Amino acid sequence: MESQSDRYKEIEQRERILRQREVELRLREMESDIYTSDAPVNQTVKHQPEHFQKPWMKKVIIGVKLFAIGVAALVAVRVASVVAGVVIVGVLGWISYKLFFDFPKNKP
Repeated sequence: MESQSDRYKEIEQRERILRQREVELRLREMESDIYTSDAPVNQTVKHQPEHFQKPWMKKVIIGVKLFAIGVAALVAVRVASVVAGVVIVGVLGWISYKLFFDFPKNKP
């Protein structure tokens, strides 16, 4: 006859083996779910703006902008030099008037 303790040990061992098999089976099921999932794959397309410009067109636009800035700078320098000339001539004229033509009213 088997002792009661041997019988419990055998039952516990069978339960452990059964739990281990269940865990392995569940892990295999989860693994198969992960690797066989048929996720939809979408083809990607590079975004093209509505008014797509050619690369050389961008360079032309940048060149025209640079040229316009250069012309504006030259015009600003010319205008500033004319204004400075007028101011200098005006100041020299005023000084010469004060020195030579403006007589003091109270002569001692």
